[in-house]
Amino acid sequence: MVADILSRIIGGAILATGGWGIGEYVSDVWDPRQYVFWVFGLALAGGVIGIVATPYVTVRLSRSVAEQTRSVPTSRLLSSAVGLILGLVVALLLSTPLLLSSSRWLGVAAPVGLSLLIGYLGAALMFAPSRDIFQKLIPEGRDPRHSDAAHSPNGYAAPMLVDTSAIIDGRIVAISKTGFIQGTLIVPRFVLDELRRVADSSDALRRSRGRRGLEMLNEIRQDDNVRTEFPEIDYPQSNEVDGKLAGLARQMDAAILTTDFNLNRVAQIDGITVLNVNELANSLRPVLIPGESVNIRILHEGKERGQGVGYLEDGTMVVVDSGVHHIDTDLDVTVARVLQTAAGCIIFANPS
Repeated sequence: MVADILSRIIGGAILATGGWGIGEYVSDVWDPRQYVFWVFGLALAGGVIGIVATPYVTVRLSRSVAEQTRSVPTSRLLSSAVGLILGLVVALLLSTPLLLSSSRWLGVAAPVGLSLLIGYLGAALMFAPSRDIFQKLIPEGRDPRHSDAAHSPNGYAAPMLVDTSAIIDGRIVAISKTGFIQGTLIVPRFVLDELRRVADSSDALRRSRGRRGLEMLNEIRQDDNVRTEFPEIDYPQSNEVDGKLAGLARQMDAAILTTDFNLNRVAQIDGITVLNVNELANSLRPVLIPGESVNIRILHEGKERGQGVGYLEDGTMVVVDSGVHHIDTDLDVTVARVLQTAAGCIIFANPS
């Protein structure tokens, strides 16, 4: 708010002064008798334009630029700054003869135009990843916030972008309390927005899941065992949350923490490190080997004819061949094979 007011005052004063100067020039060229009209009229117009438009050109534009470049590696920003400086130097050398020109407007407008054009070209050329001259000084072109994390006293490792599904799932809270999460958990603004939309859904089930996710997120924030950040960053090249997460993960060299099977596969294809909570849970489950016996309760019919389905105490699904005749009864079964997937573990068994 204060920045908006200050920018309006400063912008209005600058444009009013500029309007005054233009009014003097116009009245001298066209009609000196209209001096008061042109000077005060253009000064007033410039002041009004400055007061109204300056925040959009300065404060809000700078915020937008900061948001867009926050996920860009610092090395690329430094390279772009070098390109801008070199472009301005070249523009100065080219415009030196024009500064000595007898034409007032040519001596002012041309150097300014060349500076803007060549400076922009230099910054744009050096911004390309292939021309990143500071990449070796800042390893992997990552932001110092993340590259220094691995060496911080708290031992935080590489950052992890948290998906909405992992927040709603809730098991991340228990994992963080154990101290196994050593990296910084990053929850971008668009993930929070999606979580709020789910919590405000007209569907009762989705609304309940969304509110549970907000509760889980609040618990994570209060947990001293894990470091969390909620940056105002975005990835405008994609409209979907999964696409934004994958794009940001590539830019920030971060992993994705999720329980979403589809996001897991897409990210792995793109070469992004994925931390799947389901895979972690599956790896910690007691291992049953073929030939081992276990007692379960058959709860319902399976997809295939004659199959019955039960569950172990940890929620692992057990598909029993010819188990449809034992629904709602306890049954001793022998493990035939174990199918391990990213979505979970499925045990196929036969009645003992």
